[in-house]
Amino acid sequence: MDKKLENRLKELKIEDNIWILYIGIIIASLYSNTLEKKYFTNNDLNAKEKYRKITIAIFVVLIFVYGYFLNDSYNSYKELKENDTKKYKDLTTLSFIGSLLIFVSGLIFLYIALSDENIDVEIAFN
Repeated sequence: MDKKLENRLKELKIEDNIWILYIGIIIASLYSNTLEKKYFTNNDLNAKEKYRKITIAIFVVLIFVYGYFLNDSYNSYKELKENDTKKYKDLTTLSFIGSLLIFVSGLIFLYIALSDENIDVEIAFN
């Protein structure tokens, strides 16, 4: 097996694990939504704090996931060669830009989660 194929298969295995992690994030998000509803309907301050902690934890995990994809796309961008096709170069560049923007959005959402002590702003990962 050549090195490029071996690396691609390794990346796919890591991505499989990330999909499993996303399932955990979805479950945590569903739970945090029930806590948020409990806070708004019953003024339950304990539910509010649990919601905030879960939301912050979700975005911390997502920052690591987004960082992995940013690093991966940056490495692909750095490895572009002069003889690569224009289409391949364009798509690789766009992939890097997209990963960078998603990473930045994750940082912004984490900042909001940390700063919004009254949970006035609705945030969600997309």
